[in-house]
Amino acid sequence: MKELIEKIKNRDATVGVIGLGYVGLPLCLRFSQEQFRVTGFDIDIKKVEKLNEGLSYIKHISSENIKAIRENKLFEATTDYSRLRNTDCIIICVPTPLKKNKEPDLSYIKNTTFEIAKYLRKNHLISLESTTYPGTTREILLPEFEKKGLKAGKDFYLVFSPEREDPGNPKYNTKNIPKVVGGITRACTEAGKVLYQQVINKVITVSSTEIAEFTKLLENIFRSVNIALVNELKILSDKMGINIWEVIDASSTKPFGFMPFYPGPGLGGHCIPIDPFYLSWKAKEYDFNTRFIELAGEINTSMPEYVVLKISDGLNIHGKCLKNSKILIIGVAYKKDTDDIRESPAVEIISILKDKGAKVDYNDPYIPSFSGMRHYPELSMKSVPLTEKKLMQYDCAVIVTDHSTYDYHLIVKNSSLVIDTRNATKDITNKKIIKA
Repeated sequence: MKELIEKIKNRDATVGVIGLGYVGLPLCLRFSQEQFRVTGFDIDIKKVEKLNEGLSYIKHISSENIKAIRENKLFEATTDYSRLRNTDCIIICVPTPLKKNKEPDLSYIKNTTFEIAKYLRKNHLISLESTTYPGTTREILLPEFEKKGLKAGKDFYLVFSPEREDPGNPKYNTKNIPKVVGGITRACTEAGKVLYQQVINKVITVSSTEIAEFTKLLENIFRSVNIALVNELKILSDKMGINIWEVIDASSTKPFGFMPFYPGPGLGGHCIPIDPFYLSWKAKEYDFNTRFIELAGEINTSMPEYVVLKISDGLNIHGKCLKNSKILIIGVAYKKDTDDIRESPAVEIISILKDKGAKVDYNDPYIPSFSGMRHYPELSMKSVPLTEKKLMQYDCAVIVTDHSTYDYHLIVKNSSLVIDTRNATKDITNKKIIKA
């Protein structure tokens, strides 16, 4: 262990990052910027080729930064997992989606574990960052690694450290977001702590991998439940003729005992719509029903249907029916000012509208096209221009993602009807606007 820690502190350790998406790529950049040699692993040959050309495919990570670490020979991407044998520290950042029945899909973690096991050697440090249920690291990774006769905490080191990336956040990034680390043994925790201390400002250690795994789930369940609460209150306040956003703003003036959460068209991203169900699934092993998680999921997943209902109501007021109406979805990223479309409620809204016979287009300055999504393989669309002339061609414009680049005055002025799911038009008074 002393030898490994010395290599890490001297920047002589080679870091391997498996999964070069919204979590893995920022980590590659962060370690390379601190003069570590980093090898990035991914099964997507197109991603690998782009990165090796010095090009980024994620909006908030500049190609200039990728080019810089490539030119300094600090980073290389590959699809060849045999090169894991040349690494000292391996960080796993692969997806953990849900199956159709809301059961965890651990296939990416399991496949990655099998690959690492082929090349595992003494003094390897492995960190799992993919969000999962408590017990995954100990129950799935540890037995596979110890099949080779190596012992965790003595021959190799295994930790869980939950990712906390927030794409597009101008204030918080990989370096200044505190990092939680929990190991299989104390020695594992210490090794993981030393690794992350080299690239992250603050590292918090916990007593086990299970604590670290549960930490991530609690963070996202907290958000899911509170967002579900304000989504439910949004529907009630709409029936009462009350502006829920003004209510939230007024409540936020209380300096204690209140934290603002905001309603929307549904949950998106890889965390909040998915992670809570990892815990509710695991809870069944203990004959325990996580009612808050299930109810929050039910409310949040119903919001796209609510938005479609508001669109239909708005069209009816204008003497039109939903079928054959021309509808423009404004913003399909799951959150503002990002190019991340994972689990976006906009795609669900588009799918529902198309099923009901509407003619749907979308505009998003950060997502020029999308196709072949996991839940909507039949959808293939390209962004249309957002111009005065174009807006006038639609029966309804629906603001789903409130990108800062949008001119909302232009949108309202040139649209026949505006359905606003994000309160993006809060400073505009116009009878065309319907809040949803």
